[in-house]
Amino acid sequence: MSATTHKIWLLAGETSGDELGAKLIKALRHFNPDLKFYGVGGTKMQEQGMEILFPMQDLAVMGLVEVLPKIHMLSNRLNQAAQDIQLKQPDVVVTIDSPGFSLRLLKKIADLHIPRVHYVAPQVWAWHESRVKKFPGLWEKLLCLLPFEKSFFAKHGLDSAFVGHPILETDVHHGNGQQFRKEHQVPETAPVLLLMPGSRRSELPKLMPVFKQTLVLLKRQLHDVVAVIPTSPLAKEHVEHTVQDWPIKPIIIHDQQDKYNAYAAANAALTKSGTTTLELALAKVPMIVTYRVNPITAMIARRMIKVPYVCMLNLLANKEVVPELLQEDCNPAHLTATLLGLLTDPQKAKAQQDAFTEIMHQLSGPNDELPSRVAAKEILGMING
Repeated sequence: MSATTHKIWLLAGETSGDELGAKLIKALRHFNPDLKFYGVGGTKMQEQGMEILFPMQDLAVMGLVEVLPKIHMLSNRLNQAAQDIQLKQPDVVVTIDSPGFSLRLLKKIADLHIPRVHYVAPQVWAWHESRVKKFPGLWEKLLCLLPFEKSFFAKHGLDSAFVGHPILETDVHHGNGQQFRKEHQVPETAPVLLLMPGSRRSELPKLMPVFKQTLVLLKRQLHDVVAVIPTSPLAKEHVEHTVQDWPIKPIIIHDQQDKYNAYAAANAALTKSGTTTLELALAKVPMIVTYRVNPITAMIARRMIKVPYVCMLNLLANKEVVPELLQEDCNPAHLTATLLGLLTDPQKAKAQQDAFTEIMHQLSGPNDELPSRVAAKEILGMING
């Protein structure tokens, strides 16, 4: 390492990006303790010593209707970030996920000739593949979390590196099931079902009523089943309000360690699609994936989606390891029947768990090194040439 103090400017726009950014800063410091960090992020990146320009909450806006009133503020934040980069003259700029803001910033600073890295590849391989045409010239290096992304972007002439998935750096699979059962007074023999409807306001109203009826039907056949809803602090109040009229009350948890303990205690999970499925697979929890959106949205999505599966585990396995009950199949009768099979047939559960081991191994970075350290090496390589 050079004796010169190098500067790295980072941007994260949401909670997952803040967590990823904090791990990245820690990994970068592992190789060079003298690095200085500036940019936009959350409390976790700040705790790792990054100087925050403005709070990332300003960028956490989803959906067209929600964005419209904030266009002026977002435009100001974009200019502010670009001006700060010009002022700081960092050795490299790293944007983490949040493509709506990140890619605009990368384009805006192109004339500064500072090396640019985008961490977490936009999932254009699933739909909107035509958007790839807009990517050349936005970054010097793309860091991918999924093994098949490198070849996908290579065929479009974009340089990328597979670094591994950050889920492998969590303690998801280190929960204590016995502790969970003891603390929540769940009998040793009672089957534990995780209900995971997501945390977004757009998801909860569509899935919670279906989960309610599914639990009622399931309880008629498995009398001692215990339902658990792990939720985020942001969604906790909404979930608690929603379950007030449920005839069977689930256990609601939002503490992270309590969630990991619940994973260890669980016999099965009914979950929305998304990163949650990777968490559950790492914790070896057999699952069913479900989702329901507006019928018109679903019709449009079916025409645009280019991949055969919605669940990331099935995409990585290239076969349906986990049942996908979407849209019309996301109904209490169908969900209950499939859950019963998973909860009462040990072979079905074991088949999933065996597949999870192989699938999760695909997410390991080169040489089984921590993904954050692989990413750090890629970034430092751009500084040191």
